[in-house]
Amino acid sequence: METAIFDATLDQLTSGGFARLTMEGVAQAARTGKAALYRRWASKVELVIDALDSTLPRPSDTPDLGSAREELLYLVESFAAVVHSRSGGAMHALMAELDHEQAALFKDFMAQRVIEPTKGVILDILRRGAERGDVRPGAVTSMVADLAPAMLLYRVKICGGQVGPEFATELVDEVMVPLMRN
Repeated sequence: METAIFDATLDQLTSGGFARLTMEGVAQAARTGKAALYRRWASKVELVIDALDSTLPRPSDTPDLGSAREELLYLVESFAAVVHSRSGGAMHALMAELDHEQAALFKDFMAQRVIEPTKGVILDILRRGAERGDVRPGAVTSMVADLAPAMLLYRVKICGGQVGPEFATELVDEVMVPLMRN
């Protein structure tokens, strides 16, 4: 039942946006009662956060592929794939619609669930690269680790979701690799 509820939530979010998403609509689409939703989620904000949390892939350790470039490319390509997934579409709809005050409701979720774990994985890649000698030690910083998720969010939020197949290669080869090696 939870899967049906989360699917209905993401569908409503993607098709109508956060403002039009209702507990009634989710309940109807999931073929359950509105009271059942309110027993578990006090608000649609809580429901959306749980739906996204359960469906977004978790940043995980990137395998040692022999070079920081290959590992970053692997990671950024996986992020780009998420942008085009059902969960990514829902996140895009949510981010495009929310004003600053509403976005604050989702800020902690994004930081704890997406941004910080992603930065951790990138820092691990940079450290491994520094140990191998393909990343200069001075590039193993939080600022460098911020670049990939920042560029992805910029492309999605400001540029209207322009994350094509070349995005990962361009980001890694034109931004990350020069920073790691100079």
